[in-house]
Amino acid sequence: MTHARTALVIGGGIAGPVAAMALQKAGIGTTVYEAYRDTADGVGGGLSIAPNGLLALQVIGIDDAVLRVSDPISAIVLESWTGRRLAEFGTPPELPPMRFVWRSKLYRALYYEATRRGIPTMHRKQLVSVEESADGVIAHFADGSTAQGDVLIGADGIRSTVRALIDPDAPQPRYTGLLGFGGRTGYTGLPSTEGRMHMIFGRRAFFGYGINEDSSSCWFANLPRREPLTLTQARETAAEGWLQVLSEAFARDRGPAADLLRRTDPADLVVVGALEDIPTVPTWSRGRMVLTGDAAHATSPSSGQGASLAAESSVQLARCLRDLPYQEAFRTYEGLRRSRVERIIAMAARTNSDKAAGPVARVLRDLLMPVLMKLTSPERYAWQFRHRIDWDAPVTLSESARDTAAVSG
Repeated sequence: MTHARTALVIGGGIAGPVAAMALQKAGIGTTVYEAYRDTADGVGGGLSIAPNGLLALQVIGIDDAVLRVSDPISAIVLESWTGRRLAEFGTPPELPPMRFVWRSKLYRALYYEATRRGIPTMHRKQLVSVEESADGVIAHFADGSTAQGDVLIGADGIRSTVRALIDPDAPQPRYTGLLGFGGRTGYTGLPSTEGRMHMIFGRRAFFGYGINEDSSSCWFANLPRREPLTLTQARETAAEGWLQVLSEAFARDRGPAADLLRRTDPADLVVVGALEDIPTVPTWSRGRMVLTGDAAHATSPSSGQGASLAAESSVQLARCLRDLPYQEAFRTYEGLRRSRVERIIAMAARTNSDKAAGPVARVLRDLLMPVLMKLTSPERYAWQFRHRIDWDAPVTLSESARDTAAVSG
């Protein structure tokens, strides 16, 4: 086995550019291959970057670019539909605050920074098959072209083609029972929430919002639905129709959801469709192929950690490939990451259950949650934010065992 010198990164969303820049820092030549014909400007809703995600981006010097296109979140405030405050969680004081960013702005910042660093992104490159040999890997694309490298990295999302090539029996995404929506409004007449994001467990749906200094707002909603809708199916309903559905879901809640929805221009509604996760992906690598980001560990948006975990994994993968032959690097990388990401995925799944509670479960939730929140210390959740990657430390096979023990403890 030899160390990798070149890598093919499949997928140009969030994980792909981060992986490419991390690999470049590790001295590995990289090209990104993206299936879509154009850049993804204007696509997607809002998301958060957790402190651990910022620390991972800092390793490759991209954190400042992300800070420029995002806003700080000083705290998360949990509330019931009656207006009762259940809890408030902030970032541990020694860490940078989490950030709110529109996905399109994050994508643009990563894409153009990778380009500035000389990393090419090839568009209209839909992967169809991979051929491996003792000398490397050859990617075959739908347009008939090929590309060759020492390793191939699947950063192609929750419906990863690379994951299916690695393991044809790999699990499919799991519907969480929720549909996702987001939006922004102009002037609301409401005072600033001073960087706090309010999360409301409504009677019929879940609502999150923040009010900016100019009284504009950003919001998101999770609407329980027994059967999933694909993005295409969800978008068959006009934006005005979905805003009406959401308004009815929050009509009896005492928070500002109904008013914010009323003030939202249909053109500013983001329809996300079914929210999904994958509890575990049994096989992360085979031969010269390996997964990162949602292709390896897709968590639902309820975790607030999807982009941050993708950044962490991409940086750790590059660090492992820098120091170890590719097969040992893949095994060590998985050992460093699996326990941590699956613990966070499971935490988000429990949150989804609270959001999608039925009539009886909702009553129990509303009765028990205030008590549970009083008994729960914010430190219980702080472990996920304090994760740091020591880029300069040489990677050893024993490191993954220590990291697994730390997460499990």
